[in-house]
Amino acid sequence: MTSGVRRFARLRQSLLGRRYWLRYRFTAGNDVRLFRSGTSLFEALISRIDGATRDVILETYIFCDDSAGRPVSDALTRAAARGVRVRVITDGIGTDRLPLFDEWPKAGIQHRIYNPHLFGRFGFSRTHRKLAAIDGDFAYCGGINIVDDFDQNGTQLPHARWDFAVELRGPVVSDVRDALESQWRRIRIGHRPPSDLRPDLNADMAQQQLGGRGRRRRFGGRHSPAGAAVAFVARDNLINRRAIEKAYLTAIGQSRSEVLLANPYFMPGRKLRRALIFAARRGVDVRLVIGRKEFRALDYAVPFLYRSLLKAGVQIAEYEKTMLHGKVAVVDSGWATVGSSNLDALSLVLNNEANVVLVLHPEIDALRDAILTAFAEARRIDFAGYEARPAGERLLNWFAYTAYRWAMKLITVGGYD
Repeated sequence: MTSGVRRFARLRQSLLGRRYWLRYRFTAGNDVRLFRSGTSLFEALISRIDGATRDVILETYIFCDDSAGRPVSDALTRAAARGVRVRVITDGIGTDRLPLFDEWPKAGIQHRIYNPHLFGRFGFSRTHRKLAAIDGDFAYCGGINIVDDFDQNGTQLPHARWDFAVELRGPVVSDVRDALESQWRRIRIGHRPPSDLRPDLNADMAQQQLGGRGRRRRFGGRHSPAGAAVAFVARDNLINRRAIEKAYLTAIGQSRSEVLLANPYFMPGRKLRRALIFAARRGVDVRLVIGRKEFRALDYAVPFLYRSLLKAGVQIAEYEKTMLHGKVAVVDSGWATVGSSNLDALSLVLNNEANVVLVLHPEIDALRDAILTAFAEARRIDFAGYEARPAGERLLNWFAYTAYRWAMKLITVGGYD
């Protein structure tokens, strides 16, 4: 048995052999299209909405009435005018009370707000997901909000925001649509029906879907569509509290050659940090691309975590070319994730999030290239320079991290470690 086959077998066994209570399943036969910007994503989304004949449902953390949001809203209005059932979910804090909200009901668009206030019946939880499903044929998942690529709270960015999303077609669409339907009902009645609390992971089905010729392909080599698989992974505060974190931990724990990870808010708990450290110590090339200059407090707090990572051999680069908003990772060129989940306490422990996991899918190569390019363009953090920081900067990093950690432990009722 070749090393590539063994690597794939280990990943496959780890992903499918454990009976986690996760609401996701791996399916084959899915088409995946990767988007690297909001501009290209919105063009595709509007085209699909204009072709809808039955149902459109969209969920987003931010919906802006700007050059990006208005065309999407117009497409939703056109669909409703054709008799298509159109529903939109926005977050109560992420999205302002827009004039659009008054226009939508008149146009036949149904709109619900998740947790309208800072603290509501869902506690401090937000819906941070960016999802859409059209006619049960197409679905979208990623980190891209419905907002102008170049706008950051009224400031013009020098380059388009660095972010990703995927268009899905195939069996996985039903899982995205089920999650949207569940959220729609949950907002109305305040909880999920018991029927929605059953796990959807069907190990036997997944084993069959991931079997066959795909097993004989090298995990780290060229990807075979016949062996490709896709899973939709969502976290909530009911039965899927650690779903996305476990997906990361499983992939990093099984890594043998490379872990590439890009995230704007890098404040993971101890388990995920240890997984990265252990991977680097066993010779895996671990590279982190970390975003900056969105939240000043995090810019001060995140560097506190660098020492143990750098000491273990993890390579870290801070991306400042533009706003890094993508939440993506690639492991051993054969596993990847694209979604809304940051690697911080709010996303991993509190908020509603959604990611897509790709195994042996052709689009992984493009995502890997994008992360490597961002790493090359970012400012590298070297251990000697990090250790030579002034005492005042070290103290500030410690204080910012400690304040963040205890604030998050309070908000998440001890869930953040």
